[in-house]
Amino acid sequence: MDTQLVNTRSGRIEPVPSSVPGRPVFAALDLGTNNCRLLIARAQGAGFRVIDAFSRIVRLGEGLSRSDRLSERAVERALAALRVCEAKIQRRGVTAIRAVATEACRRAVNCDDFLEQVGRETGIALEIISSAEEGRLALAGCSPLLDPDLPRALVFDIGGGSTEIMWLELVGGGRPPRLIDQVSLRHGVVSLAEQFGGTEIDGDTYDLMVETVADAIEPFDRRNGIRSAVERGGAQMLGTSGTVTTLAGVNLGLVRYERSLIDGSHLSVDHARLVTRHLMDMDYHQRAAHPCIGHDRADLVMAGCAVLEAICNAWPFERLRIADRGLREGILADFVGNLRS
Repeated sequence: MDTQLVNTRSGRIEPVPSSVPGRPVFAALDLGTNNCRLLIARAQGAGFRVIDAFSRIVRLGEGLSRSDRLSERAVERALAALRVCEAKIQRRGVTAIRAVATEACRRAVNCDDFLEQVGRETGIALEIISSAEEGRLALAGCSPLLDPDLPRALVFDIGGGSTEIMWLELVGGGRPPRLIDQVSLRHGVVSLAEQFGGTEIDGDTYDLMVETVADAIEPFDRRNGIRSAVERGGAQMLGTSGTVTTLAGVNLGLVRYERSLIDGSHLSVDHARLVTRHLMDMDYHQRAAHPCIGHDRADLVMAGCAVLEAICNAWPFERLRIADRGLREGILADFVGNLRS
């Protein structure tokens, strides 16, 4: 794959020369409710150079909302993806790794058995992180995209099993944003799709999904007065998830997904709503055929749209900035920061 430099100060993606022997090689692995993702990188300057990557939809949380257990088929899919990750880790000579698991493993009653099996069969030591740590890492990964001239920010990450929302103060001086408050909603694209359906969604069902998420958001808004702060101005919204990158791609009419056109772009809320209505008018097979959605996401995309719509209804931003980066980049940023400290 082509290598690239991610500058953790500016957020710019820049081409770089070939790798330099002798530098530490870091791996960041994120096993989520829906995806297994890996980034391998070398530190370079104020950022890191990605030298390998892997992503596969494994649906580890499939059926979890009904049984509170990881199913045998889901475990098999996750293990197959983790074996690929381990092969890449070995081949690239990784010197430091952090491998984390999120909502599916937080919820599953048989997660200890799964973690033991992962360690035994792949050698990967998965760490189950809290929702607070998940949010912190996602923020660390995408915060270079925040506008330092706006003093408040709402940052959200729509995952498979949960949605993390953070309300921040930008303190300036090159310092990281200050977390004012954070909430983890137990509504992600997989859990909502299992509760309400994903292949066939009518208007009433979609509205019910939006209402369900809105009810979960309301206490967070009330205790922080976010809506009134947004109405006064000086606030921004940043989203990181497959949902927002998909909507941005559809809005741009891309014939295939291109990260360079999506990461850091802006999407108006009005356009996001228009794209959502456009997707609602499609049937499952039409969504699956769309180059920015595909078969693996076709039954999940409307659940993600419902989460986003609830967020946009709660807080009257005119636009959101799109981040095609997050938790893995946050892990790598931590590695780089530790080198420099």
